Amino acid sequence: MPTAPSSLAPRVPSVPVAELRCAAALAALALSAFLLFSAPILLARAALPGLGGSPAVWSVALVLLQAALLGGQLYGLAATRWLAGRRALLLHLALMGAALLVLPPHRPAALARLPAEGEAPWLLGLLAVAAGPPLLALAANGLLLQGWLSGADHPRARDPAPLAAASHGGAFAALLAYPVLIEPLVSLRAQEWAWTAGFCLLAPLIAAAAWSAAGTPPARAPAPPPAPAKRPVPLTGAALAGFVALAFVPAAFLVAVTTRLCAELATAPLVFLPPLALHLLTFVTAFRDSAVRVARWLAPLQVGGTALAILGLVVDLGLAANLVLGLGLVLVNASLCHTTLYRARPETAHLTVYAVCIALGGLLGSAAGALLAPALFPAGQDYPLLLGAALLGRPGLLDGARAARARGFGEAALVCALLALLILAGCALLGLAAPRLLIGLGLCGLLALSWASPRLAALSGIGALLALAGPAPAPPGAAGESLRSFSGIHRIAASPDGGTRLLWHESRPQGAMRLRREDGTPATGEPAPLLAYAPDGPVGAAIRGIRAARGGDLGDVVVVGLGAGSLACAARPREAWTFLESDPVLLRIARDPARFRFLAACAPTMPVVVGDPRLSLADRPADLGLILIDTAASGPFPIHLLTREALRLAVSKLDRTGVLLIHLAHPHLDPGAVLAGIGAEFGLSAWALGAPGAAPTLLALVRDPAHLGPWGGRARPGGALLRDTVPSDTLQGDALLRDASPRGTWAGNPWPGPPEAGGPGWRRVPADPGRRPWTDDHADLLGALRARPGG
Repeated sequence: MPTAPSSLAPRVPSVPVAELRCAAALAALALSAFLLFSAPILLARAALPGLGGSPAVWSVALVLLQAALLGGQLYGLAATRWLAGRRALLLHLALMGAALLVLPPHRPAALARLPAEGEAPWLLGLLAVAAGPPLLALAANGLLLQGWLSGADHPRARDPAPLAAASHGGAFAALLAYPVLIEPLVSLRAQEWAWTAGFCLLAPLIAAAAWSAAGTPPARAPAPPPAPAKRPVPLTGAALAGFVALAFVPAAFLVAVTTRLCAELATAPLVFLPPLALHLLTFVTAFRDSAVRVARWLAPLQVGGTALAILGLVVDLGLAANLVLGLGLVLVNASLCHTTLYRARPETAHLTVYAVCIALGGLLGSAAGALLAPALFPAGQDYPLLLGAALLGRPGLLDGARAARARGFGEAALVCALLALLILAGCALLGLAAPRLLIGLGLCGLLALSWASPRLAALSGIGALLALAGPAPAPPGAAGESLRSFSGIHRIAASPDGGTRLLWHESRPQGAMRLRREDGTPATGEPAPLLAYAPDGPVGAAIRGIRAARGGDLGDVVVVGLGAGSLACAARPREAWTFLESDPVLLRIARDPARFRFLAACAPTMPVVVGDPRLSLADRPADLGLILIDTAASGPFPIHLLTREALRLAVSKLDRTGVLLIHLAHPHLDPGAVLAGIGAEFGLSAWALGAPGAAPTLLALVRDPAHLGPWGGRARPGGALLRDTVPSDTLQGDALLRDASPRGTWAGNPWPGPPEAGGPGWRRVPADPGRRPWTDDHADLLGALRARPGG
């Protein structure tokens, strides 16, 4: 007769109970990862409207995510090492309960007003207070559950592969589902409450998965046969620094590329989530033995992509090429750096320190890109620096270095000499005098020849670093001052012949001022606006027509977007103009007569309100004759100013004959049909200034087309419109900046002049019932991209 089991022996759970426990653990990990990676998206989406739609908002949210990952790992290690199983579980459940005090994740009220400087650290602190505790708890769930389940009497409980798969699956589900399903179908407020409900569901899942396991000691495996004593190899400081650096570079490069893509299009989940998803994918593909074989195929792609990226710093490659190139380099560079990181992994005794170094490198890389780069690299030199640094993380760089060092440097010297001869020959035959272009082409050729040699590729990367990180990647011939703010990079530069000073935001112009007349004498007196703001340009002509329709007086006018202050000279003495600007750096530029004289010469006392344009507009009286939204032609597309909620506010501030004018000269997006649909909801008709078949330069929302002026609603034949956003390398001099001639051109695009001079008039823009209106919760960027001619 068998004896009864001792009451002191641990109870062995039945197979169904163990299966349920493992299933609960997998569900908890998947939900934790989903919530962890969706929280920064919610926070960024809630903060973007009040912070000018700046790409830096998402960069700061990435820093918060990396900080949560590192903090969760340290907290999980401390809890499992210094507390018994159930005590650690109770502590963790208490932390999750305390985190409910700051839920749901929301936009803090302090975001209503930006500080004058230090916006990124200020935003990071606010977001950390708003969502730091729940993110810390979520980030620790993986390590804690794996530790607790390691003692469960079930074969799968000690296998980390299913747990890792559940965690990665939840993260990818958040990044892929948000722009496709969640954002289009669920309001932002409903998303916040659904997030809170998911967080509340986690506590019973974790308790069900870990309570019994946390109360039992880990199961002991059969003792292996004794082996000779072997002391673990200690980790050196150089090895630890290498782990951090190999995680630092891909994280910093992710921030740099995401910022560039958002500046090209708009700060929206459809733009900033794909790079993060590709970066996360490399943690799945690179940390395995087969990744070393894949790296051989990725190496030439990295070299070729880097060569194209160097070329893209001096010439415009186009939107499609920039998107493919940016996303591809994020994937390839992170894959190669993480493969090298995997090959350098230490023995099992040091894997905990190894994991902490990886998390620390990710945090430092994100923080460097979001917080330090704007201060250290005002002209955006961090991008070429990281291009060169990523080449240094290529696997095999140090393999056999001593044996092949002489051969590698000999190859480099030979190739550099040949390229120098080719460059000199090209200068002699073609008469080229653009050093940045020649340097870029030379480095591209060097990289193309070095793909098979990690050492030569590394030298090429250092060459790219030295050659392109010093001078700013600015428009050709536009060597000048660069200032970097929370909203992006502003460059003040002169045209190649020195006759005109221009203000650029990223790669698109915001204003221009003539320095010399055509006869070479200095331009004195009141400066005349140039580009679209010239009296015969599209904005100038539209303002003149609207003024004529109101009897020669616009009354109170609000202009959203200051730029160089060009429109200050369009005001008349009896009119009260006010600028609304979210970037304090632009205000300093526009008010400095040594840079631009529009405000100083034309309207030294004109008020400029710095802050969230929507909040500032809400404070204005409701009797405006004209509201001009002039931020869509430069920088990230201002979706937050063109939503149903924003336009409802703007329309409510207009008087009976007031006009809402939107400057839409964006190179890639045309939301004209969407804005026409929103205007129809408020009883307004939409009219575009431009030739039939061309993307509109201006869009007006009016109650009566007669309010647009004598030519309101009458289309005239004409050529293509002047565009404010063109490849900057086509700028060649004052001949392309005609501010007086109605038949002048700028950047090769003919502007046939205002309607009274025979140019195109206003044409009706019908609302498209198949297009959803843009709201604060969702905006269809793809539709606006396809609507642009050639999009």
